[in-house]
Order: sequence, then C-alpha cells, then structure tokens
Amino acid sequence: MKDKPTELRPSVAFTIDGRDYETRERRQPAADLLRLAGVDPALYDLGELRGQRPEPARYADDDVVQIHPGARFVTIRQNADVA
Repeated sequence: MKDKPTELRPSVAFTIDGRDYETRERRQPAADLLRLAGVDPALYDLGELRGQRPEPARYADDDVVQIHPGARFVTIRQNADVA
C-alpha cells in the first residue's frame, strides 16, 4: 500500500506577515493560507513578496498558491476606511 504523496514530502517553511509557518501541502488556496494566519478571507487578500519588487503579487481567494521554501506572504486589507 502506498503512502500519501504529502506524507513523503518534507515540510516547507514560509512566512505570513513575518510569522513562521510550515506545511507539507505545497499547493493551497489563498483563502486557506489567510485562515491559517487568522484573518478573514472576506476582508483580506493574500500577497506574495517576490525579490525586490515593491508591490506584492496579489492572489484571489480561490487562486491556488504554490508555496516555495522561504516564501514570504502578506495579508492585504481589501477595503480601508479613509478619514
């Protein structure tokens, strides 16, 4: 009997808003990563910081995100009230 492929893979470390996380599931919906970070996907989007780009790449809630070792994600508020 074969093991599940995710059990054979080593875990991958990444961050969301500077907090450390690990997973063996390298492909996950953005909404699941937002929930892992403790934020509501209805209010926030997930962004990924890549290289020296000043703006994060933004993911929709149903986008499947590829998690690479050392990936840096941020939460982005969808709407902010302006005073």
